[in-house]
Order: sequence, then C-alpha cells, then structure tokens
Amino acid sequence: MGALLLVWPGAIAIGLSLGLLGSGGSILTVPVLVYLAGQEEKVAIAGSLAIVGLIALAAVIPYLRRGLVDWRSVMLFGIPGMIGTYGGAWGSAFVSGTVQLAGFAVVMLLAAGLMLRNSNPVCATPTLRREAAWKVISEGLVVGVVTGFVGVGGGFLVVPALVLLGGLTMQQAVPTSLVIIALKSFVGFWKYTEVIAAEHLSLDPVIILAVAAVGVIGSWIGSAVAFRLPQEVLKRAFGVFLVVMGGLILVQSSVNLLAA
Repeated sequence: MGALLLVWPGAIAIGLSLGLLGSGGSILTVPVLVYLAGQEEKVAIAGSLAIVGLIALAAVIPYLRRGLVDWRSVMLFGIPGMIGTYGGAWGSAFVSGTVQLAGFAVVMLLAAGLMLRNSNPVCATPTLRREAAWKVISEGLVVGVVTGFVGVGGGFLVVPALVLLGGLTMQQAVPTSLVIIALKSFVGFWKYTEVIAAEHLSLDPVIILAVAAVGVIGSWIGSAVAFRLPQEVLKRAFGVFLVVMGGLILVQSSVNLLAA
C-alpha cells in the first residue's frame, strides 16, 4: 500500500505526458517504478511497457472521435516498429539495465535536437511534404529496435519521425503515436516477460494496474488540454521536455556505471 501511495503522483504525470504530447510515458514510468516503487530495473522496464500500452490505448480515444489518427502512418511505421521492438527486446537480455538507460538518454537527446531544430511554423502546417513510404518503414524498424532495446514505448522518437518524415501536424502525430506506442508496447512486454523469467524475476500486477488506472485519468486531462494549445507550443514543449529528462537520466546512468 505504501508503494502505491508513492507512485500515484508519478502515474498522473505519466498520463498527462502521453495525453498531451503523445510521448514521455515510459520516460517517466521507469523512474517511477525504480525509485518510488523500488523495483529492479528490468522488472520496471517490463512493467512500464504494460502500463504505457494501456494508458496509450485510453489516451487515444478522444482523438479517435475527432478523426485525427493517420492510419497510413500506423501501418507504415507501426508494423515495422513492432518487428523491431521484438528484436530490440530480445537483445536487451544481454546487457544491464543501467547500460540500457544510458543509451536511451543519448537517443532522447538526439531526438530533442531534431525537434527543436525543425521547430518552425512550416513544420506545423498540414501541407508538410511526406517522405517516401520506404523511408517511413525504415525509420519505424530502426525506432522499434531502439525502443525495444531500452524497453519504452518510444513516443519520443515516434512523434518527431511522424512530423518530419510522415508530414503530420502535431495534432495528428500525437494520437497516431499513441496507437503505435500501444502496439509496440504490448509486443515488447510479451518478449520482456521471457527476459525477466529467465532471470527469475517477477512482475507486480497490482502496481501495473494501479499506475495504469491513475495514468488513464491523467491522459484524458492531457488530451483535453492538447486541443487548446497551438502546435508550435506543443513542439517546443516536447523538445525541452526531452532535453531535461534525457540529461537527468544520462547523468544518473553515468554515475551508476562509474560506481559499478
């Protein structure tokens, strides 16, 4: 019960992040499960995938009603992403959780740089040119491998790819990212159950369901707010969020590696 009380504020933040930005859920979930719930890193990563997948499904409902999901991008990006996620999750069994988080932080900072560099009014318009389908498919596969390896939904990479390669606006990219996140998260979770079983670890279903339930409420609040904010504000907020979180995780991971 004590652990549940500690994770509630984090669960709200996870939902708000997913509903508002279509990303950031896993970035917050893993630290919440590790530092507040006291879980082992790989257990937290597996639980994070289940939690984020459930919240993403709930968060996309308000967007579905408005017809904002781009199903072409879901097919071109999501299916290769699922394949890549499975492979990345398989590879994660061969490294420590600390190494996974350090690599994750580096990729997050790179994604932030792309979003902030391309943050301008042209990128925010719905007439932005779409790249060839093979580029979107290739990006989906690569992002899937990366996000499967570090055990996150990968919205911090999916959203920039959908905007920069898919030609979507932020209002389209966020809900489309949520659908892709849900698909990839469940595939990654399925594989991670094998990874943690091999290490004789176990999940805590009570924590998973409790965090997911509270996070769903936060996601609906975030979705409602997102409809009222300019796209450019969302893009800049998203990029700044990645810089802050990526820097903090990288510092913490570096300290842990040096101490090992």
